[in-house]
Amino acid sequence: MKVDAQDLRTSDTDDRGRIYLGTEYANKRVTVAVVEVENDQPDEDELATAYRDASESAESLAEEWDNTSDEAWSGLTE
Repeated sequence: MKVDAQDLRTSDTDDRGRIYLGTEYANKRVTVAVVEVENDQPDEDELATAYRDASESAESLAEEWDNTSDEAWSGLTE
């Protein structure tokens, strides 16, 4: 079967996986092929990596803040 690239359409499904084709297809037989499926939510590995990176960043910022805070208090007590 040969498919013209202009005939390909990208559509998003609703929360139940349904696509509205439009009234131009009413009372007609339609054949649909799923060519690619994209997940619009990150997978568990991506979430774990992002959480780990954020945690490491937060630790680094907390250490920097401790040092800056100590310096500021030292400056006030002198």
